[in-house]
Amino acid sequence: MFSLTRQQALKTLLACALAATGALAQAQQVLRVTAIPDESPTELARKAAPLVKYLEGKLAMKVEFTPVTDYAAAVETLVSKKIDLAWFGGFTFVQAHARSGGKVIPLVQREEDEKFRSVFITAEPGINALADLKGKDVSFGSQSSTSGHLMPRSFLLAAGINPDKDFKRVAFSGAHDATIAAVASGKVQAGALNISVWDKFVADKKVDTTKVRAFYTTPPYYDYNWTVHADMPAALREKLTQAFLALNRDTPEGKEILDLQRATRFVPTKVDNYKGIEAAAKNAGLL
Repeated sequence: MFSLTRQQALKTLLACALAATGALAQAQQVLRVTAIPDESPTELARKAAPLVKYLEGKLAMKVEFTPVTDYAAAVETLVSKKIDLAWFGGFTFVQAHARSGGKVIPLVQREEDEKFRSVFITAEPGINALADLKGKDVSFGSQSSTSGHLMPRSFLLAAGINPDKDFKRVAFSGAHDATIAAVASGKVQAGALNISVWDKFVADKKVDTTKVRAFYTTPPYYDYNWTVHADMPAALREKLTQAFLALNRDTPEGKEILDLQRATRFVPTKVDNYKGIEAAAKNAGLL
């Protein structure tokens, strides 16, 4: 009888230990999130904080935002599965899709990303059209930026202007806000950037529009999305997708997150939406 009781006790202890181990593993499970550094690190962290908190509640797991140094690092960390969820521009998504052999999946995009645009800005009175950029110093954002480089370059090429031949100097600021600063300070005569960052700077009066102005807005194209690795369990992918789709401006939490993400709402997206960007990248010799 004693032996049986002791055996039962050992089984009970083992079961408790396994349960505790399972609970600990569940508690330690972390969803690692990053974003292309298209704005300053402080701005990216400010935008991420309420979203991280929201996702933790929806997923019942810890969520951590991990900044990266550049666009290439954002691509590599997702491809190598060091990160689980990444905020990509259209071009960085195309790069990750190619780099991974099709092993990344775009989940959602902002409604605004279905018809995204870039703007060209200047502080020079004599610049009023793309042709006026010939012989000038012009800044893009990051070389891997969709709205800050690839698509502006694509529309320039379509207009018969080759930045590498027709501009006096091509500069890369690294981020959209840095492009505005470069134009405002006179380091360059013009720059191209994400329209939503420009509109936000104007609305917040962070730029003197009596001096710096937008003189050309591109046609629309698909842009940003939230992307995961294809190896992420389907159930978690679905939970993530539904969490983004559930964000609603009618709730205080939803409004705060959507405002910071500069979004009306999130909508489902798919790989085919970015075929145009892939074609533009190949045409520009960037892919």
